[in-house]
Amino acid sequence: MRILIITAGSRGDVAPFTGLGRRLLDAGHQVAVAAHPEFAALLGACGLDHRPVPGDPRELIRAWSRAASRDEVRALIRAYADGLADGVEQAVTGGSDLLLTPFGPAPLALTAGEALGVPVIGTYLTPAFATRHFPLPGAHRTGDPGPEGNLAAGRDVLKRAEGVFAGAVTRLRARLGLPAGAPAPVGDLRPVFHGYSPLVVPRPDDWPSRVDVAGYWWPARPAGWQPPGGLADFLRAGPPPVFIGFGSMAPGHGERLGELVAAAVKRARVRAVVQAGWAGLSGGGDDVLAVGDVPHDWLFPRTAAVVHHAGAGTTGAGLRAGVPAVPVPVMADQPFWASRLHRLGVAPRPVPFQDLTAEALADALTACLSEPAHRRRAAELAAGIAAEDGTAPLLARIASLE
Repeated sequence: MRILIITAGSRGDVAPFTGLGRRLLDAGHQVAVAAHPEFAALLGACGLDHRPVPGDPRELIRAWSRAASRDEVRALIRAYADGLADGVEQAVTGGSDLLLTPFGPAPLALTAGEALGVPVIGTYLTPAFATRHFPLPGAHRTGDPGPEGNLAAGRDVLKRAEGVFAGAVTRLRARLGLPAGAPAPVGDLRPVFHGYSPLVVPRPDDWPSRVDVAGYWWPARPAGWQPPGGLADFLRAGPPPVFIGFGSMAPGHGERLGELVAAAVKRARVRAVVQAGWAGLSGGGDDVLAVGDVPHDWLFPRTAAVVHHAGAGTTGAGLRAGVPAVPVPVMADQPFWASRLHRLGVAPRPVPFQDLTAEALADALTACLSEPAHRRRAAELAAGIAAEDGTAPLLARIASLE
C-alpha cells in the first residue's frame, strides 16, 4: 500500500514515525511522511520519503512566548493551522491508499481522507480520549478533580484542540469540494492506536472500542550513524554522567540555561552530557560535554539519569533505557508525562520549568541518584517494555485492509 503519515510539530512529533515508517517499509509498503521542512534530512537519513508541510514550529514557539495578547496568539495559531492545511492538501495529491495521523493534525487528515475516499487510522502519541481515570494531557486542573472531573476536563481538552483547526478545516473542505456541513468529529475516528506502553499508561476501561494502547514506536537510527569521538572519550573518562536536555523547548534561552546547568552539575557533584536542542544549550569543562543530536537509544543507557522536558518521546526513551529521570516539564502534554514518571516511581517530584534554578535542579538530581528504588523501578519497567512490540497491532490492522 501507499501509506502517507501526516504529522506536525517538533522533532518529538516526527521521530517516532521514522521507526514506524521503517517497519512499514520492511513489510513491503511505500511510505511517505508529510512533515515540516526542518525534518527532511532526518526522514531521508531513515530512508523515508518526505512531503513538505509549511510551518516552522521552532519559530512558532518563540513567537508564542513573545506574544503580547491573546489575539496575537490566536493569529499565530490560525496562520500555522492554515499552513498545515495547505501542506496536507499538497501531500495527499501525491497519492496514497491510507493515511496515518497523530491527534494534532487529525482533523485535516480526516478531511483529506473524506475527499479522496482514503481510510484514516489514528496513530496518537499521547492519550486523546476522555476518561474518568485521569485528566488528559493539557487539562486545566487543580487538586484531584475525581472521576467525573477527569472526564469533563478531558472533554474540554478535546473541544479546545478541535477548535484550533476549525477554521482551517472549513477552508480545506471548500478547496477539496466537500459539503460545507460539519465534518465528522475527530473523536469518532476509528481505529486509533496509541504509541506508548500500557505499562506506562494502561488503557482505560471506559475508552471506546477500537481505541487501543499498542506500545512504543521507537525512532529509527539514521543509517551509518556513529558516536562522535569526543562523546565516546568523555563517557570512558569517568563514571556515567547524567543527561540534560530540553528538546524543542525554550528556544533562545541557551545561555541562561547553560549557566544554570553548569552550576547545578557542580553543586550535585556529577558529570553531565548536555544536549543543545532548540534552546541552544551550551556547556563545557572537565565534567560537562555539550553535544548535538545523539540517538537516545544509544546515549541514555550509558547515563546515570536523564533530565528532560518530559515530552512523550523523551519520556519513553528514558524508560526504555532503564534509567531514572528528573522531569522538568514546560508545556502541553509534558506535565502529564512528568507526573506519570513520578507516580511510576522512576523519578522524584517534577521541577516545573518556571521554577527551575540551579539549586532546584541540583537537589532533584541528588534526590534522583541517591534513591536506589528509582533505578530499580526503572529497570523493571524497561524489562517489561522490551518485551512489547508496539508496531505489531498496527501492522496487523493495515494488513487486513490490503
